[in-house]
Order: sequence, then structure tokens, then C-alpha cells
Amino acid sequence: DRDREARRRLAFEELFMLQLQVGKRRQELQAEPRGHFYERLEGQVEPFLELMPFAPTGAQGRVFREILEDLGRDTPMNRLLQGDVGSGKTMVAAFAAWVAIQNGYQAALMAPTEILAEQHFHKLEELLAPAGIRGGRLQGSMTKKGKLHAYELLARHELDLVVGTHALIQEGVEFANLGMVVVDEQHK
Repeated sequence: DRDREARRRLAFEELFMLQLQVGKRRQELQAEPRGHFYERLEGQVEPFLELMPFAPTGAQGRVFREILEDLGRDTPMNRLLQGDVGSGKTMVAAFAAWVAIQNGYQAALMAPTEILAEQHFHKLEELLAPAGIRGGRLQGSMTKKGKLHAYELLARHELDLVVGTHALIQEGVEFANLGMVVVDEQHK
């Protein structure tokens, strides 16, 4: 009984210390000045909605407004979006990318698998390409030549939006002006 109580106490202390570290890091991030500033926030929702094949849900509209508020602050945005499959999370990610791109930045969406990256790319391309947004892919399975071409396009800001896997954070990937990163952490 004492052993079990001692293990519980040690587990509690370990978790407590981890939470303190996370809280300290969060506080440091909030104190860190933003490297990118978004000046074009007003009037971003309406043109984006014209691209959407359907009206946004109430929750999506609320999150669009919250994203704009976050981007107007002096600290980096760090937002977790949860929802069931088909709830419109990709549209929210597309909106965040849209706002970044309208402000002259590049956006990246990283997915956990190549299949999911492909799905995201096709959805985003279908939605945003009609507005002149230049999209591309970067995945581990691409040929070396294909990856090098994508690296070149990103570095020259000839891609506004790139969708990929962990290949987005590999050595050699340089963005000309990255201002928004969306990470799909499905099932985590």
C-alpha cells in the first residue's frame, strides 16, 4: 500500500513539473514579440466566403472571427481546433492560410500522412486556386528533382501555399516569407 502511494506521489510530482514547464514555455511564447504583422484583417471574411461552395456553420464563422482577433494581437497565434470528420476544419485552415496570403505571407499545412496531405491539397487547390493562390505539395515520397523544384518555388515565393508531410520541416526547405503554419495532428 505504501509502495502504491509512493508511486502515485512520484507520478503526481512528475506531471506537476511537466505542467509547470509547459506553462512557463507558454508564458515565454506570449511574451515573445510577433515576427509577422497582419495589417489586412478587415474585410477578409466576405471574399473568402465567396470561394466557399457552401455557407459556413455558426461555429466556423465564430472561429474565423477569433482567428482575425488572434492575428491582430502582438503575440503569435497558437490555436487548437477540434472537430469531427467532416465538421469543416479544413475550411478553417483554408481561411487562416487565406488571411496570411492576403497579407503577403506564405502558408503551410502539414499533415501526418501522405494520403491526408493529398486530400488537403486537392481540397485547398479547388477552393483557393480560382482566387489566384499558387499552391504546391512537398512530401517525402516525391523524387529528389520534384523536392528541389518545390524548394526553389518556396524560396522565390512562387508558391503561396504548400501542403505536405514532415518533408516541410526537413533540411533544405526555406520559405521566402512564411507567416502561417497549420499542423493537422489527426488522432492525437
